Amino acid sequence: MKKLFFLMAASFLFAPVHAQITERERPAEWQHLVKGARFMDRFLPMPDGIQAKGIWGTDSVLNRYVDNGIELPGVSFWGGNILQDTEGKYHLFVCGWPENSPKGHMFWSNSTVFHAVSDRLTGPFKIRNSIGKGHNPEAFRLSDGRIVVYVIDGYYIADRVDDKVWTYGKFSFDPRDRKIIEGLSNLTFARRQDGSYLMVCRGGGVWISKDGLSPYKQLTDKRVYPDVEGRFEDPVVWRDDLQYHLIVNDWLGRIAFYQRSKDGVHWVTEQGEAYMPGVSFHKDGTVERWFKYERPKVFQDEKGRAVQMNFAVIDTIKWNDLPNDKHSSKNISVPLNKGMLLSVLNEKEITPSTRTIEVKIAAEEGFHPQTDVDVKSLRFGSFTEVNFGRGCKPVKTKVSGEDLIVVFNAEGSGITSGEFAPKMIGKHRNGNMLYGYARLPYVNYRPALLSARRPVFDKEKGELKVEIQNFGLSASEPAEVEVICGGHSLGRMTLKTLQPYEVEYLAFSPDAALADDKSSYEVVFFYEGKEVERNRFGKD
Repeated sequence: MKKLFFLMAASFLFAPVHAQITERERPAEWQHLVKGARFMDRFLPMPDGIQAKGIWGTDSVLNRYVDNGIELPGVSFWGGNILQDTEGKYHLFVCGWPENSPKGHMFWSNSTVFHAVSDRLTGPFKIRNSIGKGHNPEAFRLSDGRIVVYVIDGYYIADRVDDKVWTYGKFSFDPRDRKIIEGLSNLTFARRQDGSYLMVCRGGGVWISKDGLSPYKQLTDKRVYPDVEGRFEDPVVWRDDLQYHLIVNDWLGRIAFYQRSKDGVHWVTEQGEAYMPGVSFHKDGTVERWFKYERPKVFQDEKGRAVQMNFAVIDTIKWNDLPNDKHSSKNISVPLNKGMLLSVLNEKEITPSTRTIEVKIAAEEGFHPQTDVDVKSLRFGSFTEVNFGRGCKPVKTKVSGEDLIVVFNAEGSGITSGEFAPKMIGKHRNGNMLYGYARLPYVNYRPALLSARRPVFDKEKGELKVEIQNFGLSASEPAEVEVICGGHSLGRMTLKTLQPYEVEYLAFSPDAALADDKSSYEVVFFYEGKEVERNRFGKD
C-alpha cells in the first residue's frame, strides 16, 4: 500500500493539550472504496436491549442499551475481553475504579481487574469477583488450558477461567539487541499454530514466546504499523485459520487501521477506517455516539474469525470525567460480520497467464451459498483491486455438495507472487454485504522466520560472530547471509537449514578496520539471490 500522508489541522496547533482530537485528512483514494472494503463495514447492529432514564452520559449516549456489555452507576469500566467456558458461559475480564474517585477518570492507574459473567456474548455482564489490581487487561488461554490475564507490567494466572485464586507474575522480555519501541505496555497476544504466542506491544514491535509465559523475544527493529502520521496505541492482534489480523488506533485522530499478515511479522494495510466514532448502532439505525472508542478486543469463533468487538467507551474528554458527575465509561459489545470461508482450488500458482480462478465458498449453519449468494455481485482478487470494485468477475458456478464453486475470469485479479489471502466482496441475495479471504493451496502458512542478533566482533580472534534463530513454524531453506557494517559489506556466508527455534552461529573473518562493535550493523538474508529480510542494529 502506498504511503499515506495525513495532515494535521492547523487549528490543532493551538488547541489545549487535553483536546484529544486531531482531524486527520483521509487519502483521496478512500473516497472510491466500495462497501466491504473497510473493516468498519463489518460492524453489525447491536441486539435490542434495555434503555433507561436518569442515567449518566451526554445527550449523544442517552439512547444506549444499558444491558449491553457492562455498566454500573458507581463504577467506571475500561478495557477487557471475553473468553467462553465449556458450559457456554461468557467471562469478561475488565478493569474499573469507583466513579466518585477524587481524580475522576484519571484514577485509572488504580484500577481493579474484575471477572464478570454473562449467558450472552453481548451481555449484560455481572461482576462475580475481582482478581487483583491492574489496568488494560487481555485474557488468553495457554496450550495446557490455564488462563492468563495480562495487565500493564504483569499478569495473573489461574488453572480455570472461573478460579477464585489468581497468582500474580511478570513476563520477561529479551529485546535481542533491538530498541524497545515506545516501551512495553498495552500488550496484545495471538496464539500461533504450535501453541506459541505472538505479541505486539504498544509501539508496534513483534515478540514471540514459545509457550506464552517464557521470555518474549523481539523480532522487529521498527514498528509494523502503517507508515502514517499518528499517535498509535490500543493494538489488538488475533489469528484465524488463515492469517493474522492487527488493528491499531490513532488515539488523537480517533481513527483505526486494519492490517493482515501471513506470519505475524510482515504486514499489509488495507485501505479505509477499521473503526471510528459511531460504529455502535441499533437495528433502527440509531447511533450511540461515544466520544472515544478505545481498547478494542475481539471474540473469535471456532475458525478464529472475529464475531464481536468490545470497546472501552467514554462519553466525553477523559479529563472532563470528574467524580460524582454525569460522565463515566463502560465496555460495549458490537457484533461483527464474520465473513465467508473461502478456498482457491487452483493448484498451480496464480500468474498473469492464469486464465480462470476457481473459488469454493463453504456452506455453514445459517448460510447456504448456492441459494444465498448474489453471484453476479462477486469480485475476487487482491484487496488493492477488490476494495475499489475491480478484480475478477464470475463466469460460471459449480455445485460441490452444499458448497458453491465460483469460476472467475482471472483477468484483473491483481494477485502477485506475494499474495497470501486474496479477497472476495459481494452481496447476499437479501442485499447484505458478503466478504471473505481465500486460502491459496500453494502458500506456506507456517513459514520460517529467520532473525539475527547484533553481530559481535572479537578483536583478539579477528572474528565476527552472528547469532541467527528460526522463529518460524517450519524449517528454513538454505540462505545466504550478508553482514554490513557502516555501509561496508563484511562478506556473505551460507546458512544451513534451521528447524523451528533452532539457533546457529556464523563466524565471519572481516577486515578488522571495517568491523567495530560501536558501528551500525545490518544482517541481510537472501533466498535464491533475492533479499527477503534485513535486520538493522544502530550504533551502540
